[in-house]
Amino acid sequence: MSRAAYIQYTNPAVYPALEHSSRMLADDGWRVLFLGTDTQGVESLRLLPHANVTVRQLRACRRGWRQKLHYAWFTIWACARTLGVGNVWVYASDPLACPAALLLSFAPWIRVVYHEHDSPTPRPAGTSDNTSHFIRMVLWARQKLARRTAACILPNERRAEQFKNEVGRDVKVVCVWNCPTKNEVGPARNSLNGASLWVLYHGSLVPARLPATVLHALKMLPERVKLRAIGYETVGHPGYVQELSTLARSLGISQRVEFVGTVATREELLARCREADVGLAFMPKTSHDINEQAMAGASNKPFDYLACGLALLVSDLPDWRTLYVDTHLALPVDPEDAGSIATALRQLLERPEELRTMGERGRQRILAEWNYEKQFRPVLELFNGKGT
Repeated sequence: MSRAAYIQYTNPAVYPALEHSSRMLADDGWRVLFLGTDTQGVESLRLLPHANVTVRQLRACRRGWRQKLHYAWFTIWACARTLGVGNVWVYASDPLACPAALLLSFAPWIRVVYHEHDSPTPRPAGTSDNTSHFIRMVLWARQKLARRTAACILPNERRAEQFKNEVGRDVKVVCVWNCPTKNEVGPARNSLNGASLWVLYHGSLVPARLPATVLHALKMLPERVKLRAIGYETVGHPGYVQELSTLARSLGISQRVEFVGTVATREELLARCREADVGLAFMPKTSHDINEQAMAGASNKPFDYLACGLALLVSDLPDWRTLYVDTHLALPVDPEDAGSIATALRQLLERPEELRTMGERGRQRILAEWNYEKQFRPVLELFNGKGT
């Protein structure tokens, strides 16, 4: 029986792409083992059960010297558990998994795929290198591993090019967008969900993704325009939900803003998406983070919204405009300008037929092209011995 071991120093349920690819393998009869850790803030997230998928996670650990020991133990534990499986594909899915995957790559019966969801931001030329010894070790292992893999997977074309520049132009790199699967696509939508226009955000609750300008925009709109946010605070922005709640009270719109928190599974998340009408997918206009600079295709938010028949509001950035606005699936806005957001939402509120047409057009695009079955096919063929 074919086997795959997914290794990531985080909760694997954070990344929908891991759930999608593992279930495709499991549906084909593969035995899949996830080796990960609990992660602060997203402990409740979990993969949907599957008879051929087993999940093992170490307990989370606080930052500091104990976490360094925890990471060392994770690396040893992941290697030992994988070697105990026998002939196996290793699916390493974050830079912190690279040291373990690199060690395992020397076993002749193991083949490795590396999937980088979030890329390390390169140091600008001419600046001093303040990178810690630990991060240097991780980046060294990442570079060495890339040259020993059967393939490396990146979720955005620009990031894929940068990755090849960093690790070697001869490395096999496959670009796989973070799309939903076909069975996650909802039914066609014919009208708004009642009298209200529900605006939805899901994901990490940070200022760059859900800026305070959204609440100020809500203040400019009729009371039937409401916001629902589903997600989790990050270590970098603790207390941000409370900040937004306080702002909503000061603006007198508390009754129109709902913070749901984290929902455990994608099945529950997409069910909540289908209750909304418009999805928010914002990126900052300027950023030093390569992931924010090159997020089109890598962000699962807009694809999830489209799969549920929602219209989109996206940042007015060139790659987002090309992917979503020029294809008539979204309206562009300036996420730093409440008036820009309010104008776009008012347009959709006053033209419900246009809203639903946009959503249905996107839903059909997911079914026809932007689905994980099509995106992941080259990697699946590699696993099944049909690729090169």
